[in-house]
Formats: sequence, structure tokens, C-alpha cells
Amino acid sequence: MAGHRQSKKRRYLIWAVAGAAVVAGAGIAAQTSMAATAWPAQKTFTGRAFDTCTAPSLSAMKAWHTGFYGAAAVYVGGKNRGCAQPNLTASWVKSVNSLGWKLIPIYVGAQPPCQTGSSPEKLTATTAASLGATDAADAVAKASALGMKAGSPVYLDMEPYDTADKACNTAVLTYVRSFMKTLRAKTYRGGYYGFSSSSAKAVATASDKTDLPGNLWYALWDKQNTTTADWPWGATQYTNHSRGHQYMVNSKEAHGGVTLTVDRDAWDAPVAIVG
Repeated sequence: MAGHRQSKKRRYLIWAVAGAAVVAGAGIAAQTSMAATAWPAQKTFTGRAFDTCTAPSLSAMKAWHTGFYGAAAVYVGGKNRGCAQPNLTASWVKSVNSLGWKLIPIYVGAQPPCQTGSSPEKLTATTAASLGATDAADAVAKASALGMKAGSPVYLDMEPYDTADKACNTAVLTYVRSFMKTLRAKTYRGGYYGFSSSSAKAVATASDKTDLPGNLWYALWDKQNTTTADWPWGATQYTNHSRGHQYMVNSKEAHGGVTLTVDRDAWDAPVAIVG
């Protein structure tokens, strides 16, 4: 996400280069590997959300609870997570939930082998499946430790890459499928953040939908607060509260007398189950 691991300029450059029915109805017919466990009803939010690299302080979250935003995305883990999270604790999650905030868990897992730049964790064709399972298990452990219960979604963050590189794209999809399959085996819902020009497009247009995420959060910085008017793919995909749209980045805003720099999101998708 913009500024969270790379500069905005850097991400625009990369972007330019890169050029199954779900439980409780969250997405396309992609989630074919569901646990036998009874699933908790999903919790959804429809409205404006924000994401920022470091979870804000509790006092900032209190100040920002003005009604403009109703949800906040937080980075629960991943070796490629770009910021320390001194505020993100189980106590913080419980407190902001009690204020009325909805939370969107993000996990910054392994990144593509063909991606420009360096990342602490990159997948390969050989390691994609095993890394996907390991990272998903870690994501569930991190979310659970924060008080985000079974039935919550976890959104896997995949940054831009060259999807025309077929070997790279195949490796990424192998990783994503393994990650999502493992999430569901642990009764957490599969979500995915990516760019409409590359990483999200790869998932949305894949011919084989097996084990792909049921909720898609697409980055398309067109400043349109919508999950429908600019939806880039088939209208029947990711319906029934399964879409998020990051539509503006690096927005410096003040609410309740507190200034933060955030990315803006239009949200109509699952959020964490807390409490």
C-alpha cells in the first residue's frame, strides 16, 4: 500500500511496468476448500474506510471517530510488513471496537519472485505452496492473538508485479491458493489486496478459480469512492459484500483535531469479528 513499503512514486513506476460460492456469500465461486466446521456469520461493513502504515494511537482513533470513516485497516503481520505496530495490541483492538470502529486485518506475506525491488520474504515456484500455508497459519495466529475471532477475514497484501511473466504469475497464484486454503481450514475468510493493473487482475481474471480469495480489495487510485462504478471486471464477480476499493493514497487529513496521512478506501466487504 502506498508509502507502507515503497514510496508513492516508486509504486506508480512499478504499477506502470506491471501494466465457488463462499460461506455467507462473500465472493465468486472460488472457495472450494472449506472446513467442515460450522462457520460464524460474517460481519460486513459498507462505507468509507482508511488504511495507514502504523495503527494510530487510541486517542487518535477516538478523535477520528466522527462518522466520516467507519472502518480502519490494520497490518496484523507478515515478514514484509513495513512499520512497527506499538499501538496494535489486543487491548487496542478491544477498545477501538467498543468505540464502534470496524477493523480490516491485512497480512503482508511473501512477494512475487519477479517483483522489482527487495523484500524480506519472496516466494519462488518451489516454495510457493509451502510458504502460502506457513504464512496463512501465521496470519491466523497473529489475528487471533489480537482478538480477531474465527470467521474474520484476513486480506493478503500482494504488491504489483509483471503478470505477463507466466512463470512468476503461476507461482504467485500457487502461493495465494495455498494461503487461502489454509485460512479456510482454520475458519478464517480469504481476502486479497492487489492492484487492478496487476496483482488483483491476476486473481480476478484467473481461469481456474479453485481456492482463490472470496473477497477482493483492489487498488485503483481514481479518487472515486465506489466499489461498483469503476469495478474493472465482470459485474457478477465478488458480489454480495465482497469488494473493497483503495481509491486515494497519501491523503493528509484532520478529524477531531488530529492529523494523519492515510489511504482512503470504499468498503463493502467483511471485517474482523471482535468481542
